[in-house]
Amino acid sequence: MLKLAVFDFDSTLMDGETIDFFADELGIGKQVAKITEEAMSGRLDFFESLQQRVGLLKGLDYSVVEKISQNLPYMPGAKETIAALKAKGMTVVCFSGGFRSATGYAKDILGYDADFSNVLHQKDGKLTGLVGGDMMFSHSKGDMLVRLQNILGVMPEETLVCGDGANDLSMFAHAGTRVAFCGRDVLKKEANVIIETKDLTQILEKI
Repeated sequence: MLKLAVFDFDSTLMDGETIDFFADELGIGKQVAKITEEAMSGRLDFFESLQQRVGLLKGLDYSVVEKISQNLPYMPGAKETIAALKAKGMTVVCFSGGFRSATGYAKDILGYDADFSNVLHQKDGKLTGLVGGDMMFSHSKGDMLVRLQNILGVMPEETLVCGDGANDLSMFAHAGTRVAFCGRDVLKKEANVIIETKDLTQILEKI
């Protein structure tokens, strides 16, 4: 019986990559999206790619960050799926290599119980190009999942994880139900549930 569900945010609970939306404001969307794709496909170290991409956002008004973060397009079925899992008595958590400005805002809208993500450093109302937080490395999600399982008393076989990119691999190693949602090939190889259409409610039919 499943007790814990952990979802990635960007391109999983949300339809797109938050950092790419920020980059579009500065006219560097394609440049940042290319780095994002390399990282999510496992061809670039996640920590290095995150620092590189956030560095390119230096100077962006934090008010713009907040506005974008509060107007992101959520994935079809996200809210309904989380509600259904919680109705089964499961704890639902979001792990994101993205940003608290987005995951913290989405928490009450989508209904998950907690979010672990990164924080964009700002000074005098503008991004400094620096970032810190819970999900900085390729191993961060797996590390946090094990800690969460220990706190909640949940076994790997009682855990569902869902993501799309290479930085979700580390949590796949500690979960019995591993969902690749419109995922990169590197993640599909380790998944035992594969969903290829943008509809999270399909998870409910497969668990």
